Amino acid sequence: MPCSFEHPLHPTSAMLIYSSSLSFLRCQAGKAHRLSTEEREQLLPNLRAVGWNEVEGRDAIFKEFHFKDFNRAFGFMTRVALQAEKLDHHPEWFNVYNKVHITLSTHECGGLSERDINLASFIEQVAASLS
Repeated sequence: MPCSFEHPLHPTSAMLIYSSSLSFLRCQAGKAHRLSTEEREQLLPNLRAVGWNEVEGRDAIFKEFHFKDFNRAFGFMTRVALQAEKLDHHPEWFNVYNKVHITLSTHECGGLSERDINLASFIEQVAASLS
């Protein structure tokens, strides 16, 4: 499946800095692989800086988003859902009124992969556009 993902930088917070030596923004054919220790050390601090946290007892990341109202929360979820379908990588999420809780982990490899980093970056871009 071709990758249609563009380089997403969160416009309102410290910009996420991506190392060109890492290939996490490209699509890979085949099975997803868990992030290496080196990739985690470079990528997770960038996501933590914009509010993503590691899930205790699980190789996953989590963030809670708050919007002005249900309409914006639902619009956010719709935009993320369309991209997730394109990437064939779907979030675990929960919504109540203006709050959306998102957990990302790649079930195929049993933990965090490039797919989660890609989707988290896209999610940040969408959330920023609705603020």
